[in-house]
Amino acid sequence: MALIILGHPNIEQSVANKTIIENVQVNMPDIEIRNIHQLYPDYQINVQEEQAALLRHNLIVLQYPMYWFNMPAILKIWFDEVLTYQFAYGSKGDKLKNKKLLPSLTIGANQEVYQQDGHNLIDDFLQPVKISTIYTQMQYLSPIFIYGVSPVIESSHDKIKALALKQSQRLQEIIKQHS
Repeated sequence: MALIILGHPNIEQSVANKTIIENVQVNMPDIEIRNIHQLYPDYQINVQEEQAALLRHNLIVLQYPMYWFNMPAILKIWFDEVLTYQFAYGSKGDKLKNKKLLPSLTIGANQEVYQQDGHNLIDDFLQPVKISTIYTQMQYLSPIFIYGVSPVIESSHDKIKALALKQSQRLQEIIKQHS
């Protein structure tokens, strides 16, 4: 089964990410979900526990909201501290080799905001994740994301939930396909 690294700093206030995670938990009870903000509210990541979780799974999903064209701070710290030399890279750092990584994002603004000359800027924002995946000898899966899920943009929680349920279904299909 897959591992989901949930990098949302305030999941209880979330509509989209909370809906995605709850739906996955109901439909895939065997999936391991690590809410790193809940596990490490002081940002002191337990590297050994996180590395052990990575070793247990062949598919790693990063589930998070895009914050200022990037990932939330807790997820960046997780990358910095967990993907260590001689674990994730280096002459003996092949522990993640051939595992698959799937970014699954929620994006507050509408899709038009991220289009420039026919190019989707989200692909540019995800380059550090993609390069890190390749550097650690993992396989980068095409990301999945939904737009327009900010309560500031979309006042209807029902519409946000509907978008999130579709994202959750896509995520579950990919998990089934790659687990």
